[in-house]
Amino acid sequence: MKILFVCENYIPHYGGAEVVFKNLAEGFVKRGHNVVLITQLLKNTKKFEILNGVKIYRINSFGSRYLFSFFSIPKILKFAKGSDVLQTTSFNGAPPAWIAGLLRGKKVIITVHELWIGKWASVTNFSKWKAWIHDILERMIYALPFDKYVCVSNSTKNDLLKFGVKENKVEMVYNGMEYEFWDPKKYTKNNDIRKRFDLQEKFVYFAWGRPGPSKGHEYLIKSVQLIKEQIPNSKLVLMLSTSPQYKQKYDQLLQLIDDLGLQNDIMVIPPVKHLELAKYLVAFDCAVVPSIAEGFGFNCAEAMTMGIPVVTSDAGSLPEIVSGKHLVFKSKNIVDLAKKVVKISKKEWDETSLKRFEWSEGVSRYLEIYEGLMK
Repeated sequence: MKILFVCENYIPHYGGAEVVFKNLAEGFVKRGHNVVLITQLLKNTKKFEILNGVKIYRINSFGSRYLFSFFSIPKILKFAKGSDVLQTTSFNGAPPAWIAGLLRGKKVIITVHELWIGKWASVTNFSKWKAWIHDILERMIYALPFDKYVCVSNSTKNDLLKFGVKENKVEMVYNGMEYEFWDPKKYTKNNDIRKRFDLQEKFVYFAWGRPGPSKGHEYLIKSVQLIKEQIPNSKLVLMLSTSPQYKQKYDQLLQLIDDLGLQNDIMVIPPVKHLELAKYLVAFDCAVVPSIAEGFGFNCAEAMTMGIPVVTSDAGSLPEIVSGKHLVFKSKNIVDLAKKVVKISKKEWDETSLKRFEWSEGVSRYLEIYEGLMK
């Protein structure tokens, strides 16, 4: 089968959508399928290369995801002609993929990570008009008649059905975990990291990732004083992406720490390569996922897979994904968040059988969907 991927970002840009497409594309190649992927040209990347069998064409859109929607159309049309199906995702890769599918008579599948329709004002700090414009643009994308909508959780599926997409066009396929890497047996409690940051005798709770508007880091920061009152010998470690596209939010979070006088209670450390993250997870006492919207929740799945206790919000799919040692707090509620972190410090948590999310199952389900459409 010849499969054409269209996504605005791809490796080395790391995020949930990029991890999903990387594992799907490479999974298809391993099963003997031909995969071409069209994405943005990022700094220090090549216009064409083959990574693990995936043929990657990068379009120079001058760093603008919006321009990618237009500049990518000729290349997508070229490769769509010889493809069996087109696979895309929200947001900016979806319109050109749909147009190419329409003009070339090909089936187009869109992966939906989460819906922010009706939520833009509450999830972001956008102005009223900016939130309204983004809401309209998102509605336009999901109003396009894609052949299949694949949702990464039941929470996202329910939101899409509420929007009005017909149920027979919607499938739910969980994202997967790379268990050969996320294997707690490969790691021991990492005291070297604690020594490096002088955290040997402290209760350390850890949050990480991109400081996007939906990740809720500001609520975690605001809860630190309440946690400190109950656990004097505690410290929050924040590992935040320093990518230029998140600079404004990153700076806002640093300013919030200064404004609240929490410089001695919060340590902000630079991000590490994705393959190094597991070492940090096993070094600390607790992981916190304070998101206010979440389509799947890789951070939550990574922490629980590594066996450390997780405090997660009840936003989106997180209650559906979390398992192992965990507690769930009400999203945006700093008092509840602090209460749950304190309980974890006392080893008071809920514990359930660990859920597994296998990429092999996800790859098989996508191929079944493609084959069904082709028939």
